[in-house]
Amino acid sequence: MSETGESLWNTAVGPSDYSETNDRYQQAILEQYKLCVEMADRVSSRRALTNTFFLSFNSAVVAVIAAVSSRSLAEMPLVLLLAGLLILLAQCAAWFVIVRSYRQLNSAKYTVIGGLEDRLPAYAYSRAEWRALGEGRDWRRYLPLTHAEQWVPIIFAVSYIVGCGAVATA
Repeated sequence: MSETGESLWNTAVGPSDYSETNDRYQQAILEQYKLCVEMADRVSSRRALTNTFFLSFNSAVVAVIAAVSSRSLAEMPLVLLLAGLLILLAQCAAWFVIVRSYRQLNSAKYTVIGGLEDRLPAYAYSRAEWRALGEGRDWRRYLPLTHAEQWVPIIFAVSYIVGCGAVATA
C-alpha cells in the first residue's frame, strides 16, 4: 500500500459501521463533513478576494505615486508625506492581520474536518492530502499559500518606508 493509502483509510471504521441501524447517524456525519469542507473552501475564496482587493489598492497607490513623480513628492510638506505613509502602513498592517486571521480560521476548520473524518472511512482531507504534500515542511514540495501571502503586505510596507525615506532626503 502506498504512503497515501496508509494515511487515507481509517481502520477504525468499516462496513459494519454502515449498517442500516447506523445509516441516519452516518448520513448526519457525512452532511456535517460536507458542510465543513464547503465552509473551508468559502473562507479560502474570501481570503483570495481580500488579497485581490489589497493588492489592487496597493498597486494603484504605487501607480499614482509613480505618476506624480519624485519632484512633486519632494515638494510636499513632510507632515503630509508622513501622514500618507502612516495610512499606507496601517493598511498594510490590517492586510497582514486579516491574512493571519484567515489562516487561523482555516486551521480550526481543518481540525474539525479531521475530527469528522474520525467517523468516516477515509481521512482524505485531513491526513492523506496533507501527508502527500509533506505536511508543509519542504517548500519545494509544497509551500502553504498563507506563508507566502503574509510576505506581500510586509514587502509593500517596507517599499513605502524606503520610498518615503528617499523622497524625504531628496
